[in-house]
Amino acid sequence: MYKPLPDFIDIQDSEIDGKGLFAKQIIKENTNIGISHVMLNDPSIWIRTPVGGFVNHSDKPNCMIVIDQAFTHLYFLFTTEQIMPGEELTVKYNTYNPEEE
Repeated sequence: MYKPLPDFIDIQDSEIDGKGLFAKQIIKENTNIGISHVMLNDPSIWIRTPVGGFVNHSDKPNCMIVIDQAFTHLYFLFTTEQIMPGEELTVKYNTYNPEEE
């Protein structure tokens, strides 16, 4: 069965902007949160999943977007540090190209 978010993530009101992704339990560093974006055959056409649609920007992010090297149209959200319950998951927008990681 499809689940838009893993059980350890919740969507809540964000102090950053609108809604955001929040940890419901401790999340270890380098955890794959799930698919954030899917690029269709045209590089200008993207589909955001709930993971990609609700993750907010921070200048001090605790996650990053990583491209799947085997399937170059899938992008995943990974934690870059341990995240505590109640902490918002964030990325730094437009500062890196996942294809160059």
